[in-house]
Amino acid sequence: MVKAIIAPSMLSSDFAHLASEAERMLNCGADWLHMDIMDGHFVPNLTLGAPIIESLRKHTKAYLDCHLMVTNPLDYVEPLGKAGASGFTFHIEASRDNWQELVQRIKSKGMKPGVSLKPGTPIEEVYPLLDGENAVELVLVMTVEPGFGGQKFMPEMMDKVRTLRKKYPSLDIEVDGGLGPSTIEAATSAGANCIVAGSSVFGAPDPAQVITLLRGSVEEAQKRS
Repeated sequence: MVKAIIAPSMLSSDFAHLASEAERMLNCGADWLHMDIMDGHFVPNLTLGAPIIESLRKHTKAYLDCHLMVTNPLDYVEPLGKAGASGFTFHIEASRDNWQELVQRIKSKGMKPGVSLKPGTPIEEVYPLLDGENAVELVLVMTVEPGFGGQKFMPEMMDKVRTLRKKYPSLDIEVDGGLGPSTIEAATSAGANCIVAGSSVFGAPDPAQVITLLRGSVEEAQKRS
């Protein structure tokens, strides 16, 4: 059975206190720290890059789950590997022609390769990346349009999660966008086991309680399946 993984999105943290925010999330029970890397091209927003990952790595041993919303993911493999990223999830829309080389390079730098897809991209596009010799180890299903935090969860994306879980029972399936107490059950009952949550965790009076609730939902859904 796949493990329940709760990954608060550091995009919702106070960037002026990134190290202490990371520590706070881990003390609240987070498994991973989700790092949104945007280049201002693939998505209109611009966030953080390898120098910030490197700075944060000096203050934490946590799994840094990097989600690359960038036009040329290959350019980021070397710097993120050096910076201490743990996972490297790229978008299929940006790497249809070179994903095999990309996955190989990610693995060679000791990072866990993952692939993400936007709401408008059919789930079938990621199958070749899961069925080949050089497979990715995680699929991130975006439940909002990537690029900005605080958007509303798109329940229709859960069909992708259901399809993936049925086809790949032992795969890490991550969901990102609008996840919180009111939407978590839709995601976990569909088969998601890695939960990215931003404002619902960081904006809560008791983040630990929200993280516990999210984890409980994954575990309950797994018992039922």
